[in-house]
Amino acid sequence: MLLLLTAYLSKYHTFFSVFNYLSLRAILGVLTALAISLLIGNKVILLLQRLQIGQAVRNDGPQSHLSKAGTPTMGGALIIFSISVSTLLWGICAISMFGLCFW
Repeated sequence: MLLLLTAYLSKYHTFFSVFNYLSLRAILGVLTALAISLLIGNKVILLLQRLQIGQAVRNDGPQSHLSKAGTPTMGGALIIFSISVSTLLWGICAISMFGLCFW
């Protein structure tokens, strides 16, 4: 989506043509995903704790693992969400590419 915007703006200012480079968009995509995960990460952890989505610890395990009871376990969903949003922002928005990614 942002690539279409920068392609339009590059007609008026040559600076925006730098966004056509894949390496720059990859770096900006990683930084965007990091920023998204840092901005909403704390809120997601608090929400998971409030919904009591936590790790179950067996009693027959080591005693040191009992302190992990109630630790939120859906951190992977946060990572997948932030990478997906970043990919949709900085990637090439073609119907065929979207279909391949989510097939």
